[in-house]
Order: sequence, then structure tokens, then C-alpha cells
Amino acid sequence: MSDMKLTNEKMHTFDGHEKVGVFKSGEKLTDFGEKQNAANEVLAANINDLIVRVCALEDKQVQNAEVMRKLAEELGAFKKELDRLRLSDKLNTSAVERLNRAISLAQGDTER
Repeated sequence: MSDMKLTNEKMHTFDGHEKVGVFKSGEKLTDFGEKQNAANEVLAANINDLIVRVCALEDKQVQNAEVMRKLAEELGAFKKELDRLRLSDKLNTSAVERLNRAISLAQGDTER
């Protein structure tokens, strides 16, 4: 990513030639060139800052993806355990009801 870094030297568009001639256009071009160089330097600094921020966001996204993957694994394991507990509870409830009916029948209660 370092080769993408914009430097002030890369952003200079005006070489600072001498103000020539009697006409105002030469002086205006010099002023324009100097202002353009200043604007390009500010633009380069902003772009470089944005590149750093985007790289940091990309790193954070990779970290978040890893956290989400781990959470998904844990959630899957939790769901399996919850389903196992529900089945166990259902089986235990049915077993208790069968035992209760058997005790009632053994005691002579035929209404059930």
C-alpha cells in the first residue's frame, strides 16, 4: 500500500518558473500554479488519511468476521444442546406419566 501514498512531490503540477513578460497573464499563471500546488498537497494529505482509515476499517471487518464465525459455531452448539435437553425433558415427562399410570393401575385405579 506504500506505493499508493501520495507525496507532495508527486502532486506538484507547477514548477515555479520565473514570472516573465510584462503581461499580467504570466503573473496570474504563476499565482494559479502556486495555489494549485497548495490545493494538491491538501488533497494528497486527505487521500492518504482516507487510505489509512479504509485499511483500518478493512482490518476491523476481518476481525468482526472472525468473531461472527465463532459466535455462529457457539450458537450451533447451543442449539444442539437445547434440542437435546428438550427431547430429554419430553422423554422424562412421558416416562413419569407412564410410571404414574402404572402405579395407579397397581393401586387398583381403573379410571385412567
